[in-house]
Amino acid sequence: MNRSFQISLERNDLGQLLNGLRCRVEAWTKTAEYLVTGYAADDSFVCEECNDPNEAKSIARHYKQIICRIERQVKMQGGWS
Repeated sequence: MNRSFQISLERNDLGQLLNGLRCRVEAWTKTAEYLVTGYAADDSFVCEECNDPNEAKSIARHYKQIICRIERQVKMQGGWS
């Protein structure tokens, strides 16, 4: 069974955390696209260590789920204002 943690962060720190998670989603999404097409539209793109586009998509999806859970908890606490 997974263990849950309750973490308290200031608003700006939480924003930075979410920004970092969104960067991970973008990196894994671009990796999946590259593995499927063999093409990277972004010159600064660095492929994550992965050879399976389905695995890359799954990792991106997992990061999105984390973001959604955090955003849902923020909303339940009154939002960003």
